[in-house]
Amino acid sequence: MKTEVLITGSNGQLGKTVFALHQGNNYKALNFTFTTKATLDISNQEQVDRYFQSNNFNYCINCAAYTAVDRAEEEKEEAFLINAIGARNLAEVCKKYGVILIHISTDFVFDGSKKEPYSETDIPNPINVYGASKLQGERNIQSILENYFIIRTSWLYSEFGNNFVKTMLRLGAEKEELHVVNDQIGSPTYAQDLVEVVLEIIISGNKKFGLYHFSNKGAISWFEFAQAVFKFGQISIKLNSIQTKNYPTPARRPKNSVLESSKIETAFKITTADWKNGLHQVIAKYYE
Repeated sequence: MKTEVLITGSNGQLGKTVFALHQGNNYKALNFTFTTKATLDISNQEQVDRYFQSNNFNYCINCAAYTAVDRAEEEKEEAFLINAIGARNLAEVCKKYGVILIHISTDFVFDGSKKEPYSETDIPNPINVYGASKLQGERNIQSILENYFIIRTSWLYSEFGNNFVKTMLRLGAEKEELHVVNDQIGSPTYAQDLVEVVLEIIISGNKKFGLYHFSNKGAISWFEFAQAVFKFGQISIKLNSIQTKNYPTPARRPKNSVLESSKIETAFKITTADWKNGLHQVIAKYYE
């Protein structure tokens, strides 16, 4: 029998990445059910319960999230409705129907004041509404379930949806000069690498439940990331580095959001790729 896997938020980067791998006939041992907010609104507890009751899932990968970081400062209720209450609803039905929940969280649960990479034992302290809503989602899951996977990731990009790489490629074709901040440091993470780790956890049957960090290897600034995008994309543009204080945004960002991924590497025998590897693939697909 195939393992039944529910994907929530399948219109987002991660959901579309899972679908692309599925379309490529990968992971034939898994049978996926893809849902969007239109077909499964995770903030509606009754709807979630009915959906789980009428299906027979083994795993639920929660890719549904409110990710508009700046807009969340004004839409706090909406951010918490999806990221915190939605996560709670899924945890409750997963417990009720014996489904294993895999929840994707974020580096933004940290304040960025630490000099070294963040490990799973570091104490979260979000500095914006988005990070606070995602942290509350984590805590809701942990208060309900004993067996779960929460995977925090950072600076996610892919050929799908809206992300930094696609924005830079678009702006590179439109503008002659750009300013990008140089004092926020993180680890760009290719969505396909994260999805492959999540699916490998399912296929392995390894039940080392808990909280994990996963990002690609390497730590760079947004400015350095933009430099790489334009270099790999062969785009000629004047790129200026600026400090965060000269580029004010509604939501504050962590200065350092580099994640330490050794725990998940050890637990599931994973080799983490360098951040540059996925960038070449995304740019090639973008121009296709």
